[in-house]
Amino acid sequence: MGDRMKLYGFWRSSATWRVRIALHLKQLTFEYEAVSLIRGDQRAAAFRALNPMQHVPVLAIEHAGKTRHVTESLAIIALLDELHPAPPLFPSDPFARAQAQQIALLIASGIQPLLNTKVQAWVRDTLQADPSAWARHWLSRGLEALEATVRDSAGRFAVGDDLTIADICLVPQLYMARRLSVPLSDYVTVLQIERACLALPAFQQAQPENQPDYDGG
Repeated sequence: MGDRMKLYGFWRSSATWRVRIALHLKQLTFEYEAVSLIRGDQRAAAFRALNPMQHVPVLAIEHAGKTRHVTESLAIIALLDELHPAPPLFPSDPFARAQAQQIALLIASGIQPLLNTKVQAWVRDTLQADPSAWARHWLSRGLEALEATVRDSAGRFAVGDDLTIADICLVPQLYMARRLSVPLSDYVTVLQIERACLALPAFQQAQPENQPDYDGG
């Protein structure tokens, strides 16, 4: 019998979205529990006990008779890849693997944290500045770096012709770019990779509009 899993997340969270893609690529069954970042569910005591950082996602996984809670999307994806190796999400070649991780971290550490809900609220309330302008600025700079980084390694996907963790991170970030009306036409390689990913059923299943807590907001 496989591990029982529950994913705590929010439909619009790009970090949760990454984990959804990985779960669907590996065809793993999981329960989903919505944590509304708009209502502030992440600040409730019950959720803080799962993740003191008050972030989604959290993956609860029953493994070897013990329930464990794993946070941070890249750590969750790496764990899933170790427990369920097929299909692999990290290249076997060490330099290709480093490139895939570099791209994933560029997005997950260099772009997305500057755009999240609590940062935009702080920009608005404390700095009394325009949070959308802030987000567009840093997202545009990040996408410029992303395009330059993937240009040399891309094949069908971000690192050659096999899906990796890099592609899992790339697709959700472009959703945020469109939501913020960031022009994307200059990012030819990035858009090509996105089209290849979105042709796959696992990426389609993970789309925000296909989640039970989707509200279109």
